[in-house]
Amino acid sequence: MRAIVITRPGEPEVLEWREVPDPRPDQGEVLIEVTAAGVNRADVHQRRGFYDPPPGAPPYPGLEVSGVVAEVGSDVEGFRAGDEVCALMAGGGYAERVAVPWQQVMPVPEGVSLVRAAALPEVACTVWSNVFMLARLRRGETLLVHGGASGIGTFAVQLAKALGSRVVTTAGSAAKIQPLKELGADEVVNHREEDFTEKARADVILDIIGARYLDGNVRVLNTGGRLVIIGLQGGARAELDLGALLAKRASVHGTTLRNRPVEEKGAIVRSVVENVWPLVGAGAVRPVVYAEVPMSQASEAHRMLDSGEHIGKILIVR
Repeated sequence: MRAIVITRPGEPEVLEWREVPDPRPDQGEVLIEVTAAGVNRADVHQRRGFYDPPPGAPPYPGLEVSGVVAEVGSDVEGFRAGDEVCALMAGGGYAERVAVPWQQVMPVPEGVSLVRAAALPEVACTVWSNVFMLARLRRGETLLVHGGASGIGTFAVQLAKALGSRVVTTAGSAAKIQPLKELGADEVVNHREEDFTEKARADVILDIIGARYLDGNVRVLNTGGRLVIIGLQGGARAELDLGALLAKRASVHGTTLRNRPVEEKGAIVRSVVENVWPLVGAGAVRPVVYAEVPMSQASEAHRMLDSGEHIGKILIVR
C-alpha cells in the first residue's frame, strides 16, 4: 500500500507518498480501507519531530480516519467486512489501509458522508471526554473555548450549545467571528485585538494554549470552575497563583488522548456513540470541513493548517 511518510523532521515538504508494507489485523483489530483522514495539530508536531507516536503505533501521521472495513481479526465484536466506519487511532491514518483496535471504531453517524466522517473521531472524543466526562459541563453553565475556529473549537461550540450551555470562544481574526456565531457561539473574542480576561467569565475552559494563558484562565474562572488544558501551543511552563485557585475552589486538569490505553479510548468511543452521535444525526452538531485535499498532497493540507486561516477541519482524501 501507499502512505504518507515523514522523511525527516521539518516543514510540509518532508511529507512523501510512498510504498510501505501492508498492515494486517491482529487479534482484536479491524483493518480499514481508508477513504479519508483528518489533519490535526498533533500531526504537525509529529512532522516537526516533537511528538513521536506511542510504542506499537504506525510511524505515519494520522489520528482519525473514515473508510470501509476490509477485514476483521479474531475476537472483534460488532464489525464485519463492508461496514462503513470512522475510527480514532494512535497513528497511521495517512495511508491507504490501517489496522485499528475494534474498541476505537465507530459507525458513521446518520446523515454524514463517508468522507466527512473523517472529521469527527478526534474532535468528538476530545471534546466529549474533556468537557463533559471530565469537567462535567452542565446545562446553563458557560464554556470558554480557546481556538474556536479549530476543528476541536468548532465542534466544542456546537456540542456545548446543543446541550444547553452558554459558549464564549476566542479567535485570531475578525473574519472568524461571524462563522463562529453562526455555529452557536454567544460571544467571540478576537484575541489579537482584545484581552479575553476582560470579556469572559466561565465555569469550564477548554484550552489549547497552555502556559501563556494559564494566569488569565484562572482569573476568568467562576467559583468551582474547571480548567482543562489539552494543548501547549503557548508553552509548557508557567507559574500558577495557587491562592487564586484555592479562593475559587477551582481545578486544573491536563490531559491527552493519543497515549491512553485502548480500554480507556474504548470507553470514550462508546460514550460518544451513545451521547454525541444522535445529536450529529439530528443535525444539531455537524462536521465543519474547510478543505478536502488529495491524500498524496498531504503537504498542501499541512500548509493550510500551518497558516491558521482555516475554520474547522482539513481532510486528506484518497
